[in-house]
Amino acid sequence: MDSLTGLAWTNRFADLGPDFFTELPAQGLPDPHWVAQSPDCAQLLGLPADWTARPGALAAMSGNAPWPGMRPLASVYSGHQFGVWAGQLGDGRALWLGEVDTPAGPQELQLKGAGLTPYSRRGDGRAVLRSSIREFLCSEAMAALGVPTTRALCITGSRLPVIRETVETAAVVTRVAPSFIRFGHFEHFAHHDQLDALRRLANWFIAHHAPECADAPEPAVALLRKVSLQTADLIAHWQSVGFCHGVMNTDNMSMLGLTLDYGPFGFMDGFDPGHVCNHSDDRGRYAYARQPAVAFWNLHALAQALLPLLPIETEKDAESSTERLLEAVEGYRERFASQMLVRLRAKLGLEGEDTGDQALADDFLKLMAASRADFTQSFRRLSCAITAPGPLRDLFIDREAVDAWLTRWRARTTVGAEARMLAVNPAVVLRNHLAEGAIRAAQDGDFGEIARLLKVLGRPFDEPELPRDAALPPDWASTLEVSCSS
Repeated sequence: MDSLTGLAWTNRFADLGPDFFTELPAQGLPDPHWVAQSPDCAQLLGLPADWTARPGALAAMSGNAPWPGMRPLASVYSGHQFGVWAGQLGDGRALWLGEVDTPAGPQELQLKGAGLTPYSRRGDGRAVLRSSIREFLCSEAMAALGVPTTRALCITGSRLPVIRETVETAAVVTRVAPSFIRFGHFEHFAHHDQLDALRRLANWFIAHHAPECADAPEPAVALLRKVSLQTADLIAHWQSVGFCHGVMNTDNMSMLGLTLDYGPFGFMDGFDPGHVCNHSDDRGRYAYARQPAVAFWNLHALAQALLPLLPIETEKDAESSTERLLEAVEGYRERFASQMLVRLRAKLGLEGEDTGDQALADDFLKLMAASRADFTQSFRRLSCAITAPGPLRDLFIDREAVDAWLTRWRARTTVGAEARMLAVNPAVVLRNHLAEGAIRAAQDGDFGEIARLLKVLGRPFDEPELPRDAALPPDWASTLEVSCSS
């Protein structure tokens, strides 16, 4: 155990061997400084409250000098990007530091933005302050909402220039998760016919992250079924809070059902099922309403990667194995539909089940879409609409239609609905303009807004002290664009 931090490093992923990664040191930030830290994530890891003041903490989280026990490496994977096979990818700007034992179980740490790796392709391996702030805040905001996600421990920054659309400054964000294994890890070895490595990876992942699958007649099928259900739960949660990922490539899909890789994400303001948050997604593949279908498509890609793990000696064997994997993936659709209805019932304050609940929820969403009513505020104001419908009605153009729907809804609600709804419908989410305010302040050298906003986002179901944090977006927010460089 490291006497400086109290962390005990286990580094189980490194046991897989060099087929799976390249060991290399980080390219540290010159003259680094602290930008932000998450006390909640530090507590998750079991770090002491003063960990940032410990010797070497800033250097370690900036990639300059690893702590004892760290084993920096970059993993290799492949994937489908925007539905097209992209070939070999890998940790192009991420560096795995190792795995530690924590009160919450083993957790892996990564530096994002710590320089070039063998998998950087045409990139520079760096991250900029802007994108690092967005990932840091959203990782912790999603955790507070209860959405499965990777976490963010801290950001360090430097005046090192990095060129994106303009010249920006460099930063490193430290990410935390039980595992960073992606669908693309399995795709990589299947595509290259490295079947021994594929089998080793599957056995390793099952042993450490899905042990209940080990004794199944076909562990690979059981694993796929588990991942399909976890993914369904995740996407239902995304949809229920109006979250758009932006780049749901298979290399950005977590085998643990976590929200992974915060790039051009966004929480919707005005509700539009066709909303595309990624300015680079000119065909709208990853629009909000398409996210459930894209996840299903991605699971089929994972199924294809797992197929070689099943016995295939004849054409009939191949057909049978394919059918079993497809059946495992098929569980996604039923699970997503059921979980989405569970979440919508909760957001509408409905207890029990009624055959008309799906139509009631769908009709409210249609009213929201027709008026481009604010997603977060529509459900938050509905929480108080039994006794005070005025604020909700103000969001809609066709108020008579809203009144008719409210009549149906009130007939279905029960005592205590308001309290139940306020507990699941957030007042505050990380809207783009809130993140932009923290970014602009940080670019001017003021990191206080990041810390303030982190506290607000950590209590998303409470009314914030500053009403602007929960208010409708200002007009200038409509001009904000996020892309794959974000």
